[in-house]
Amino acid sequence: MEIPENVKTYELTSSIMWFDENGILCSVPKPGQPPELSREEITKEMEKFREIVNNKKVCMVAVSNPNSRPPSKEERDFIAEQINSIAKAMAIITTSAVSKMIANLFFGLKPPPYPAKMFSNEKDAKEWIKQYL
Repeated sequence: MEIPENVKTYELTSSIMWFDENGILCSVPKPGQPPELSREEITKEMEKFREIVNNKKVCMVAVSNPNSRPPSKEERDFIAEQINSIAKAMAIITTSAVSKMIANLFFGLKPPPYPAKMFSNEKDAKEWIKQYL
């Protein structure tokens, strides 16, 4: 997924985000290995995230980072709790078998209370998520 020209972008520690013309929050990973964040750092990132989305639930299309490592159960539970507060629906784009495995592990062990689905391309992901706008 490419960042379009003339959109306002927002940067978090390991991703760049923007809203598309339909109001879908799009997210791509920054290049390289994502840093390991402490719980305090994750909390600060989520505060920034909530500011970006104006404390509302949003539909998201996110490209998974093929360099991500599987989170521990404690991290998984905490991150899931944080994402539950801002996600209306989530489409994850990945072509990496490892990323797919990590996402399946994440969602399989702690199914989200919002619709979530994996895709191999942006077109299908955006088409699916539009039903939740």
